[in-house]
Amino acid sequence: MELPQDEAGHCIRVLRMKEGDRLRLTDGKGFFYDAVISAVSGKRCMVQIENREEQKPLWSGHLHIAVAPTKLMERNEWFVEKAVEIGVDEISFIKTDHSERDVIKMERIEKIAVSAMKQSQKATLPILNGMTSFKSFVERGFEGDKFIAHCEPGDKVNLRDKVVPGRDTLVLIGPEGDFSPAEIEMALKAGFRPVSLGPSRLRTETAALVAVHIMNLAGQSRE
Repeated sequence: MELPQDEAGHCIRVLRMKEGDRLRLTDGKGFFYDAVISAVSGKRCMVQIENREEQKPLWSGHLHIAVAPTKLMERNEWFVEKAVEIGVDEISFIKTDHSERDVIKMERIEKIAVSAMKQSQKATLPILNGMTSFKSFVERGFEGDKFIAHCEPGDKVNLRDKVVPGRDTLVLIGPEGDFSPAEIEMALKAGFRPVSLGPSRLRTETAALVAVHIMNLAGQSRE
């Protein structure tokens, strides 16, 4: 088989690998492959697969984080990189009333997610969803526990005390200006429960990463 152009370039130009060298690949769908480079020609790299190994799930439940992206793209990219390293099943970007960004370049996000998947030695690439309106997103069906982390006063329990190990979990994280009161009401009517991430006021990407970490730790608690 032939490696994708980006991966071939990395092997040939960065790692300086050559015919006969061994490498470990992943398809991003749960499998690792032991392979050997069979041919190198210009920017092309052919490999021969020798063994396939399935990676067992590293946590239980489907972990989904939905976040309103920040104005600075670097902060969104940082969040995606770290979330994939920690472990998450799905990342969605939502456009809210107070959003600082209306468009997000998914091609760049996907490249960062792939790199983080490989760096953290995971065999499954999270589902990555482009920008969706808040209303459309919360009105979708979701089988599992749904939470919204907002900054408005009220009776809220810490997310760590609400996540159930093994349960599919979705958490909404708002922009720097928080969700609007109308959005909070809309989410609550759609079955989302309000939660806190602690006493500190967190930046959007930090809050999203904290939520990912809490979900991931709960998913590992059965071990």
